[in-house]
Order: sequence, then structure tokens, then C-alpha cells
Amino acid sequence: MTGVRTGPALSTPRRVDATVLMKHTTDSAPLGSATTEAARLRQNGRGAASWKYWGPYLSERQWGTVREDYSRNGNAWEYLPHDHARSRAYRWGEDGIAGFSDVNQHLCLAVALWNEHDPILKERLFGLTNSEGNHGEDVKELYYYLDATPSHSYLKMLYKYPQTAFPYRKLLEENQRRGIRAPEFELLDTGVFDSNRYFDVFVEYAQAAPGDILLRVTAHNRGPDTAPLHLLPTCWFRNTWSWKVDAERPRLTRGSDSRVDLHHGALGEYHLYCDGEPTLLFCENESNAPRLWDAPPTVAHPKDGINNFIVNGNEGAVNPASQGTKAAATYRNEVPAGGSIEIHLRLSREHLDHPFGDFDSVFAARRREADDFYADLQRDVVSDDARLVQRQAFAGMIWSKQYYYLDVPQWLRGDATQPPPPQSRRHGRNSEWAHVNNADILSVPDKWEYPWYACWDLAFHCLPLALLDPVFAKEQLVLLTREWYMHPNGQMPAYEWALGDVNPPVHAWATWRVYQIDRKHNNGQGDLVFLESVFHKLMLNFTWWVNRKDVGGRNVFQGGFLGLDNIGVFDRSAQLATGGHIDQSDGTSWMAMYSLNLMRIALELAQHNHVYEDIATKFFEHFPHIAEAMSDLGGDGVELWDDEDKFFYDVLRLPSGAQVKMKVRSMVGLIPLFAVETLEPELLDRLPEFKRRLQWFLRYRPDLAALVSHWNIEGRGRRRLLSLLRGHRIKGVLKRMLDETEFLSDYGVRALSRLHAAEPYQLEVSGMKFTVRYQPAESDTVLFGGNSNWRGPIWFPVNYLLIESLQKFHHYYGDEYRIECPTGSGRFLSIGEVAEELTRRLTRLFLRGPDSRRPVFGASERLQSDPHFRDHLLFYEYFHGDSGRGVGASHQTGWTGLIAKLLMPRRP
Repeated sequence: MTGVRTGPALSTPRRVDATVLMKHTTDSAPLGSATTEAARLRQNGRGAASWKYWGPYLSERQWGTVREDYSRNGNAWEYLPHDHARSRAYRWGEDGIAGFSDVNQHLCLAVALWNEHDPILKERLFGLTNSEGNHGEDVKELYYYLDATPSHSYLKMLYKYPQTAFPYRKLLEENQRRGIRAPEFELLDTGVFDSNRYFDVFVEYAQAAPGDILLRVTAHNRGPDTAPLHLLPTCWFRNTWSWKVDAERPRLTRGSDSRVDLHHGALGEYHLYCDGEPTLLFCENESNAPRLWDAPPTVAHPKDGINNFIVNGNEGAVNPASQGTKAAATYRNEVPAGGSIEIHLRLSREHLDHPFGDFDSVFAARRREADDFYADLQRDVVSDDARLVQRQAFAGMIWSKQYYYLDVPQWLRGDATQPPPPQSRRHGRNSEWAHVNNADILSVPDKWEYPWYACWDLAFHCLPLALLDPVFAKEQLVLLTREWYMHPNGQMPAYEWALGDVNPPVHAWATWRVYQIDRKHNNGQGDLVFLESVFHKLMLNFTWWVNRKDVGGRNVFQGGFLGLDNIGVFDRSAQLATGGHIDQSDGTSWMAMYSLNLMRIALELAQHNHVYEDIATKFFEHFPHIAEAMSDLGGDGVELWDDEDKFFYDVLRLPSGAQVKMKVRSMVGLIPLFAVETLEPELLDRLPEFKRRLQWFLRYRPDLAALVSHWNIEGRGRRRLLSLLRGHRIKGVLKRMLDETEFLSDYGVRALSRLHAAEPYQLEVSGMKFTVRYQPAESDTVLFGGNSNWRGPIWFPVNYLLIESLQKFHHYYGDEYRIECPTGSGRFLSIGEVAEELTRRLTRLFLRGPDSRRPVFGASERLQSDPHFRDHLLFYEYFHGDSGRGVGASHQTGWTGLIAKLLMPRRP
């Protein structure tokens, strides 16, 4: 039966234990270093002895992903849709609500629910696909990550479950009816939460010891009437047997006293103890071939057996012998109005006579230890509300860890026991990345909307992660440079939809910043082995950029969309309709920043091995050559800088040789601010060969030295400044950036000037007309799927880089150099104070204002005022450029988790 696939895993993953900490790193202490939780992180347990061997590693959406797609046309959303997910075994991973698993995802735990009105069990989160949503894919659920410790000794999340039938069809039909310019139709808009007829379901995990896992589920009825609720904590094995001939099959069997016994060849023996007297139901984690493909059954009790038993009353759907590879403990309760129920489970290797005797005391201890850890970590955070926001941001970072498994050669070839994939895939998506074999715990942007690693997102994730768990942050940065990720030619993988797409080269910046954070909180001892390991691989990546993304070898870079999706006039990753190519202000500036980042890392390493002085010199000399190219493209007098507008623009180079400066005032023109570095005099004195080379370069190439701002002029404290912006240029760019009628919003810096609301940019070339206008929230274009918008909203990653860049400028100029902020206000601030002002505006998105409202919640009275909503935060992908309302992916704690770093007061 063509196209029939039965479910997860085949070839042995490349690494057996994905949480073994990097052996070459030094032990690193997070800020809460005097606490029990911090001591756990320093224990460096290996394998199953590690607290992090188990964690929140399940995806929240495995369906609709590229790795599960075996279609002819590459439409991952349609090949395995939500409606198939309950019946179809996955090949490469698992998903669930409040999911928990071991690091290899052999054994999974999650919570399912049923309200006796839904047509299916609520086993996974529902959302619309890219073609179904009026702004692309979007999860249509309400859930929150409330707490977590970095060792996974304690975790807590909240799922809000309606008591009436979940409005699957209504969400689909109404969003499809609305056009791209209409607001999205959300779950709260459907009316299912009216009269508070819903359950707040809190799911908590605590580890009594590594691998001794306690699960507590507490459901509160917020409604006016008693309501039925089925809670089904579920355990199952990832399917690793349906893809290989004679593969070993693990088993779950019923033990005595409401116990499930688990046997797995790699994990060994475990026991799941279920408090009370639940009904234990068993089936197989294998596909229901008759339902999916109208084919003969391959197993008697497939994956949806428990669903069919509970919802449809099909007693033959579950195994009467009480064994299988998937099992659920079913608790049915009538929950009184305003009341709650609580269930307890425990997963342990041990045979326990009294598994729940210490249950409450363990939870109390772990919660207390979590409080101690965060009290120490947040000791300088000034307000209770800021501490609440920061702690939930940290929780989101931890809950967003995911087991990611994809063996591209196996994915391309197909499996021995399955129908072969279409021949077209051998030359289609990701076919040039046949070296990729990922089986690791990774920090992902959003476990529903973006349940895969993304190269430049991950770099930003690592800064707040470094405050919690420096070893994990360093491991993430090392992983993406390893040979099973990085292409042999030096390119770094972007994301699974197109591993060969190009993202901004921020890995060196993140590596240096994580090194600094780790060093500061490790008594001044830096992890040089980590720094050197990543540096070597980044030199390969830098060379790839120079060889592949510099058309003509002119030190002017293209790169494509570079993570900024629809910011430009064209889709910058596609062949231009006009022909020719774009010389990109942002691509060139990113490379200038990259040069300085690698120079600074080389200088750090040179203090311990002077060989790196020569390498630092190489990256220093690359920087002024880029500055020269930005000032004169190809020697024909065309600049990326526009001296009349005091701004940087992209330049369109047409096949005819004509050049068009595309005067869109966007983040593209602010990114040159990122290319800045200061050099301390003490550092130069310790590196005489590098210092000598600088002095020679100044004499030999004064033409290049003149292009670089103040690199040869001593500033505050005899520091040197390397920057693309000389004095008058930085003033011109900051004047625009700090203008509230252009870039400066009450909540940060917009990605596109508000000027383009009244004056859209228009370009006519070869009879074609292109327009860019200010759109402060959702996109009105289908570029890049239509679910992302860089034409006006506020984005955390670039705002964060602006703040750090301003801090470096202040480090050089000091308090005497002052800028009007906002432009036209008559109020003059130092550049450091401008950075503080931007920080205040960004943090204002989440913090309650004088009116007790949080801008992120927009105009929703329920979110703003309801005591069961108002203090549960969502960390959106981006934010409305005028109102601050959260937009896009709602759980992108990933890079929006930078709020946790911004809320941490700077220490001298």
C-alpha cells in the first residue's frame, strides 16, 4: 500500500546518551551557586545518574514536521495532519501535553484529558496549519510554562481545558473565512471560556533522585457547575521497532496494585505506580492502517486504541491482556464547582512498597529548593512583578528543550520495512545535507510552532540559558558546529524546512557572550577549551561566507533573507524578478560584526597561546576592508550609506549594470551598529605582536583606517573603538532610530520606520511595481508563509543587539557624548542611558504598568484582569510596533527569553 508508514524510529541514533555533559568544559556555577539546585548542576552525573537524563524533552507537535514528511510534493503539513496524529505512529519523535522523557526518548510520559464532550481525547495541542490560518500556522490552545529548575528536579506547567466541546471546526472555518488583513480568531474568541466553564490543569514533575520521577496533576473547576473530567496520564515507548527487520520490541505490562511494569532493552526495568484505583488501558504505539489508509490492520490494538475505548466505547480497541507499548491510567472524576482533584504517579527503577509515602514531602522539598535557587539568582531584581516575569521566562527556556532526531541519509533512503520514499526526495529538500545525523537535546524556538532547532534563534537562547546552566548553554553552541550538524563546506544548518537557508552569523557573538557570562560567575575562570573548540569551527564557517556569499569578491555580502523574512522589497532568498542581485547592508554589516567577534575571541585565546595573535590580525584586517566596500561598492562610487538621509540602504544591482539604492528605512539600516568592539589598553599591551600589526596597518593603509570609527584614537580609559560608524554617522543613525515618528516605539525599536505608514516605499523596475508599507502587527504578505512580519513590529533579538552595541559605544565615549532621546524631545542622554531607556521600553511589554495592565496582553480584558490569567505570561515571537501586543508564535520563549537577561541588573 503506497504511502503507508507505521510510526517512529529505526536506525540507532548516533549518540546513546545525549545529555552527557561536554567533558572538555570546566564546571560552571550559575548565579544561584550557593543553593542545593546549583550543587546538582555541579555534580556532573553521567548517564542515568544525571538529573538531566530525564526532562521535558517531548515536542508539542511532531505532526506536520519535515522530518515526518515522506510525500511526493514536500507538503509536510498535509502529509501527516493533526487528524492523523492520534492514529499514526511517528518515525522520528513524539509529542504530548506536558511531556517528559529520557534523553533518547525511549520512554515518554504525558497527560491526556477528556471532558465527555470532545470528539477525541486531548492528547496533543491543536493548531492550524500554514494554509489554514489567516496568518499561517498557529497553535489554538491556552497553556503556560510556570516554573522549572535547570536540573529538572522540579517543573510546572498549566493547561486550560474547556468543559464544553473543543471548537476544532469553528477555529478552522472562521480563520479560513478571515482574510490576511483581519485579526486571528483565537480560542478565547470562540466563547468556550464563557462563565469560566473550564479546568485549570496544573502538571508538576519532581525528581526524588535522578530517574525517580513524581508526577502530580491538579485540576481546578473554574466554572459554576460540577463537571466531569477524565485525566489519563500516559506512558509509551517511542516506536523504534517498525522500521527495521527483527528489531527488539519493548513491553508494558500490568503489575499488581495499579502498577505498570516497563521493560526496554536500553533503559532496563521501570515501574509506573498509579495512586488510587485507576483503570489501566493498554495498546500499541503503532499505526491504525484501516483508518489511515483503508488497508488491512498490522496490529490488533493500534495507537488510537485508548482514544477509541474512552471516547467511542469500543471495548475491543484496548488489549484485554493488559500489555502493549502504550498505556494510560484513567481517572474519571466529577469535579465540583470551584473545587479541584489531584492525582499522583511515580516512575521508578525500584520496587517500592510505599511509593507515595514521601510524595508530598519530596514535592515540598523540590519546590523549596527551586524557590531558594531563584531567590539567589534574582537577588538584585527589584520588584516582585519583574521576578515573576523573569522566572516564567526562565521556565519557558527550560520547557523548550526538545529531543530532536533526524538521520538525513536514512530519511532520504527510507526504511527497510516501509514503502520506499519517492525518488524526487533524493534531489529535493535537504538532499545536500546527507551528513546530518542529529539525535540530541536542543533548545528550540517554540515546541509547537517551531519544533526544531533554528541556528540563529539558538544563539540568542544561550544567553539566558547561561545564567541558569552554563554547561548546557555551551553544549548547545558546540553542537551546531559539530560535524553531524555543520556542512563539510563550513555552512551551518538553518532549520529543517531548508537546512541550506542562510541565517545571520551570530554564533561567534553568542559564543563570546556565553564565555563572558560563564567566566563572570565562575570566579573569573574562563572555559578556554570551549572557546577554542567553537572558534576553530567558526573559522570554517567564516570562510564559507567569504567564498559563497560575496559575489565578485568585493567584501559586499548578500546572504538572502537573513532571518528578516519579509523586511525587503523582494524575497531576498529567491531569484529576483528583476534579475541581478542585492548588495545587502545587513549581510555586509553582519560580516563586519562577525570579523570583530572572531577577532575578539582570537585575542582572548592569544593571551594563552600567542599563535592566535596572527589569527586576530587576520580578522582585524578583514574589518576595514568591509568598511571600505560599504563606502564604495566595486569602486564605482555607490555606497550603502546615504549621506543625505544619514542611513544605510540595500543596493539593487540590475543585469544592465544599473544600481538602485532601495530607500526602505528598516532594521537593515540599523544593523551596522552591531559591528562595534572596544579594545582595552591592557589587552593590547599583553599582545605586542597584534599591537605592532595595528600600528603598521595604520601607517600603511591610512585610507582604510579613516573609514573605521576611532580605531586609532584613544577614548575613555585609553580604550580603542572599532566601528563601522564614524562620529557623524552614528549621530545620524541614532537620530532616526530614536525618533518616535520613525523607529522608536514605547516598547522598543520597530523593524520598519513608521514613516512608511504614510509614505510607503515604492519601486518600479522593468514594468513591475513593488511596495513596502508599515505594518505594526500581523503580516499582509504571504512571503515566507505569512506567519512572520518584519515590516513594523518589535523583535527581541535585534533590539537586544542594539542595546549591547550601545553599551559598547558608551564604554568608549563615556558620559560626555550625549544624544537627544527621544529625537526632538530636548532631553539629552549618554549612549549608556539610551541603552537603559531601550531596556526599560522592552521590559515594559511584560511588566504591569501604573494601570496594572501588561501591554503584551493587548486589549483582552480577560488576560488583563482575570486572576486566573493575568499573571501567566506568554512570550511571543514579536510585538505590535505601536501597542506592544504579542504577535506570532505565542510560546517563543526562545529568543524572547532574552527578557530574562534584560531584567537582570548589570553588575560591574
